[in-house]
Amino acid sequence: MNETRKRRPIRSYVLRTGRMTPGQQRAYEENWGRWGLEHRDELLDFEATFGRPGERVLEIGFGMGQSLVDMAAAAQQRNFIGIEVHKPGVGRLLHTMAERDVDNIRVYCHDAVEVLRDCIPDGSLDTIQIFFPDPWHKKRHHKRRLIQPAFVNHLVGKLKPGGTLHLATDWENYAEQMMAVLSATEGLRNSQPAGQFAPRPEYRPLTKFELRGERLGHGVWDLIFLRV
Repeated sequence: MNETRKRRPIRSYVLRTGRMTPGQQRAYEENWGRWGLEHRDELLDFEATFGRPGERVLEIGFGMGQSLVDMAAAAQQRNFIGIEVHKPGVGRLLHTMAERDVDNIRVYCHDAVEVLRDCIPDGSLDTIQIFFPDPWHKKRHHKRRLIQPAFVNHLVGKLKPGGTLHLATDWENYAEQMMAVLSATEGLRNSQPAGQFAPRPEYRPLTKFELRGERLGHGVWDLIFLRV
C-alpha cells in the first residue's frame, strides 16, 4: 500500500461534486475578497480582521449558512467566523450576507481541522458551535464522525476560560456519543446536570431541516458545555 495513502487522515466529510449555481458563483466572486479568509500557516488577528473588538464565535460546518446569518444579524456586536468545505454553501452564505447587509461574518472555505491548527490562536474564542454535523449513521462509519476525543480536546484549547462549546444533532445515537465524549473531556463542564442535554437556546435558529424533522417526529439534542 502506498505510504501516503496509508497515512491519509480520516475525513469527517466527503466533498460533494455539485456545481455552484450562477448566483452562488457570482456572490463568491463579488464578495470573497471582502469576507473570505485564506487558510495559511498564520494566526488570525481578530481585531484587524473585523476592524473592531468583540466576542468571537466560530461555527464549523455551516452548510448553506442561513442560520449563521440569522445569528449574526441578531447579534451584530459579536464577530463570527464560519468554516465550510463545500464551496456552493460558501457562495450561498456570501449571497445571503450581501442581500441582508450582514457584515460581522468572515469565512474559510477549507478543512476545519487545518484551520483550527494553523489559524486560530489558543484561548481566543468565546464560543464554538457545531450544528448537525454528518452523523455517519452506519456503525462502520462512526470513526468518520467529527466529534471524537482528540478533536474535542483541540476545540477546548481554542476556547477562552468560561467559553462555550455548543453542539446539536438530530441523531440520538450521535447525541449519546457526543455526551460521552464531552463528559469525559478534561476542561469541560456540562451547563446542565451531569448527563443531561440542554434545551434549545433562543439564539440558535430553527432551520428548515430541523422544522421538517420536528414534523416527522424526529428529536433534536443540544449539548452546551463550558470550558473550566
